[in-house]
Amino acid sequence: MLSRRNVRIKVMQLLFALNRDEDLNFKQANLKYWEGIDGTYRLYLFCLYNLLETAKIADIDLQKRKGKHLPSDDDKAFKAILSDNEIVNYTRSNKKLQAAFQKENCKDLCNTDYHEKIYYDFVKDKAYKAFLAGPAKLEDVKEILLELFRNCRKSELFNEMLEDHYPNWLDDKSVVIGAVKKTIKALPQDDSQFLNKHKPDDETVKEFGELLLSKTFNGSEEYKEYLKPILENWDHERLAIVDTILIDMALSEFLHFPTIPTKVTLNEYVEIAKNYSTAKSKEFINGILDKLLKSLDKEGKINKEGRGLIE
Repeated sequence: MLSRRNVRIKVMQLLFALNRDEDLNFKQANLKYWEGIDGTYRLYLFCLYNLLETAKIADIDLQKRKGKHLPSDDDKAFKAILSDNEIVNYTRSNKKLQAAFQKENCKDLCNTDYHEKIYYDFVKDKAYKAFLAGPAKLEDVKEILLELFRNCRKSELFNEMLEDHYPNWLDDKSVVIGAVKKTIKALPQDDSQFLNKHKPDDETVKEFGELLLSKTFNGSEEYKEYLKPILENWDHERLAIVDTILIDMALSEFLHFPTIPTKVTLNEYVEIAKNYSTAKSKEFINGILDKLLKSLDKEGKINKEGRGLIE
């Protein structure tokens, strides 16, 4: 589920913490790295749980409509198909999924009042009204659940709940949203291991992420020597901390990750700088990495498998 960019951002944040917090050592930072990786998966489960619980408010809506003294024609015709359908029923009966929700304490962390508010706002949506007019096929159910998820994400209540419990929500938002969408589109399925498909894979988080954290932390002094001739008119200590960290991380990838093309590395850190550093950092880092790459290549220190050198 996690992309290398997500992992790069987590590594950058930990290297920043190591730089600013004298009480934090590398061993502790490495533990925090794995906590952060696990946190992304937990966030995925929490988002999926909240979507399903919001859909289930249709059951409550049905009971309220039935209990009216003078129900309208719409009340009489209403069916809780947002809740009673192949996908939601599958998730209810999937023991591994329910166990995962329980393990992550999803029920206690969420707010049923929020689910009701989001649901009753969604009732006014044209897409939901068209869905109720039916008949609802499986693909229609998937589309309406995705539409409900879009409405959840637009809700201040939903975002407030996520930010309260998961500080990584803003950083991991796009990858978690993508994972929830893929889940809805793939359900129902006979694969009892479908949850494992959304767990971070070792190649991304261990062979890449954990190694990147270690190589960058341990190589920072060595990397200063590479930077000296590039920054001959700059005081290294005056560089923005985040810029220094991103340059060091890119150097680690240039030198120690033979399967990652140098152009990919350069472009990735320029993009991260655009979102996490100063207004001028994008151009600055692009220029510095371009010079570093040419210098290292000239010295024969860039060894990539396949094409990846900047020409």
